[in-house]
Amino acid sequence: MTLYELNNMVRSLIDSSFTRLYWVRAELSEVRQNRGHCYLEFVQKSPSGDGLIAKARGQIWALRWLMLREAFMRISGQSLSSGMNVLVQVQVQFHELYGYSLNVLDIDPSYTLGDIARKRRAILKQLEEEGILTMNKELPVPRVIRRIAVISSSTAAGYGDFMSQIRNAPCPEAYEIKLFEASMQGAAVEDSIISALNAVALDPMPWDVVVILRGGGAASDLTAFDSLNLAENVAQFPLPVITGIGHERDDTVIDLIANTRVKTPTAAAEFIIHIQENELNLLTSLSDKLAVTVSARMKYENERLRALISPMAPLCNLFYTREKARLERLAQRIVRSSVQTLASAEAVLTAVAPRLKQATGRMLDAEDHKLQLAEQKISDASPERLLRLGYSITLVDGHAVRSASGLRPGQVITTVLASGTVESEIRNIDADSKISDDL
Repeated sequence: MTLYELNNMVRSLIDSSFTRLYWVRAELSEVRQNRGHCYLEFVQKSPSGDGLIAKARGQIWALRWLMLREAFMRISGQSLSSGMNVLVQVQVQFHELYGYSLNVLDIDPSYTLGDIARKRRAILKQLEEEGILTMNKELPVPRVIRRIAVISSSTAAGYGDFMSQIRNAPCPEAYEIKLFEASMQGAAVEDSIISALNAVALDPMPWDVVVILRGGGAASDLTAFDSLNLAENVAQFPLPVITGIGHERDDTVIDLIANTRVKTPTAAAEFIIHIQENELNLLTSLSDKLAVTVSARMKYENERLRALISPMAPLCNLFYTREKARLERLAQRIVRSSVQTLASAEAVLTAVAPRLKQATGRMLDAEDHKLQLAEQKISDASPERLLRLGYSITLVDGHAVRSASGLRPGQVITTVLASGTVESEIRNIDADSKISDDL
């Protein structure tokens, strides 16, 4: 028997034994397309997850693949990808050359959606057990958002949409935006977003919010946003995270734990602009209310002031009249009192005038007598009188001599008499002689 004959017998046995179609649950370990056909590899892991317990090849021929792919994408919002759990309707086949395979005839998208939802629930439950599920949601969104850290790819259509919307905002210069580059497609999505979050946290700029943008790309790449590791980083991030991943049908884990989830990058920009407009409208409204309140209060106070002043006018006039009359009476009293005072003073002066004249005369006579005595004393002490009485004045070099001790023999002295002068030469000096009392 040849190998072909043996394989043909196996094929006949399988064809006769597996005559109906089967719904099979499996995980896709490989998905590839070639010439319009889709080639799959199905696996089943052990309950402990440490190995495989079953594996089979599968294929979806071109025409059927075209219909199934569109239907699966329309319902689930994703395309078939490795790591996805699926429920497929298969026909068991055996080919003499290619061996055992499963011909896929139908796929149940609801099963895959249920499996994705189950995984998401498991991640959310674990986050809740860790106490971090709502940490980012509890952060207050700033009333004014100016500094925006964007995590996206510079080539992503969503990033371009976001920036276009911001540039068309009423005051685009009010926003400070920095792109933290990250991959939004492929296997590197999770690690690159986590790295970008770390870069934002270490950046010296005090950012107000973080916006994660995707938009466009393969729907299968959304699985990266259902990662536990990425979810833990987003949940515990110290700034409010806004997601605009661009998937309208379903929420990823990141959408569910982020502070704010919007459908598209454009909606993320509109959300930020709307916050600014709300704050501006609030300030404008408060300003208007303040202006109205101040105007009303000023009007009220003016009316109250007029009401207070109105009854005071007659009182002020009465007070003025009374005070004017009082001052006039006081002025009259002052005039009368002044006249009386002057009259009394005049009478007193008239009475004391004779006595004052007598006292002044006596005082002048006494002072005249004193002057006469002083004049007599001065006259008695004058040099002319003393010279007439026989006294003389001795001069040396024009100076009066008061003591003989200052003279010397041979010195010429001048003696001044009452009538004339005499010059003498000193022959002898007796400094110790005294004037006789008889003189």
